Amino acid sequence: MDFDDDAGLDASQVEDARGMPFGGMAIGGGAIGLIALVAAVLFGVNPGHIIGGGGGGGTGGAPPAGSLSSKCRTGADADQADDCRIVGVVNSVQAYWKKEFTDRGKTYTVARTRLFSGQTSTACGAATSEVGPFYCPGDKRVYLDLGFFQELQEKFGAKGGPFAQAYVVAHEYGHHVQDLLGTMDRVGGDRQGATSASVRLELQADCYAGVWAKHGVQTGFFSKPFTQSDIAEALDAAGAVGDDRIQQRARGRVDPESFTHGTAAQREHWFSTGYDTGEPSRCNTFSGGI
Repeated sequence: MDFDDDAGLDASQVEDARGMPFGGMAIGGGAIGLIALVAAVLFGVNPGHIIGGGGGGGTGGAPPAGSLSSKCRTGADADQADDCRIVGVVNSVQAYWKKEFTDRGKTYTVARTRLFSGQTSTACGAATSEVGPFYCPGDKRVYLDLGFFQELQEKFGAKGGPFAQAYVVAHEYGHHVQDLLGTMDRVGGDRQGATSASVRLELQADCYAGVWAKHGVQTGFFSKPFTQSDIAEALDAAGAVGDDRIQQRARGRVDPESFTHGTAAQREHWFSTGYDTGEPSRCNTFSGGI
């Protein structure tokens, strides 16, 4: 993955709250309390790391003070630092979906990514970085601790790489798309099981990530099309966080009745479906078999 050196980055789409108490957000107020399974997505929720309680703020306002606006200005910066790379990917993913929504007569609302370290407070509740990257529909933000990318390799066995990071971001913005389209409402209480609505939601987000990958170079942020090596990084990351692989590694057995995200093969399949077709309409995981 190689950014166009001259591409301009919009750092306002990424808030830098690293090193700030609770991610720079006030605690208290009327929050949901716990991060719902349909909100804390991608790599699953570890309930022991959900702090709970009120997640004040997070519903708008200016990003907290940080260095991203001065540090992450061009594609050349994105090629040099992880946080600037996230800015570039976020910009590209949202540029794609904005155009896609506009072409279909819909309105896309920009969602910020908040970088944090340790723990953070959100409109969905408070959580530690152990939860992994997640999207909160309550404040329409993606939350990400950059340390997770090292954990993706060490804990989940993924090979890692820049495009593995891009896949993570694109997946989370897939949830934002689902939120805007009302798809999240289809989950309800059906949150566990091999064919549950939760699994279907996650696989659709994987498919949406693949759709972005198909069109990413057209957003103007990259100097050349993504390579097969790039796509292989995404597929490897998707497979590494399949329910079956996570459960086998953690418990020594697989329990399909407790699946929330889909198997490794399913996650790879749906990312590939999105990438091969480039059509969001082909990501209908809520119909038929998965």
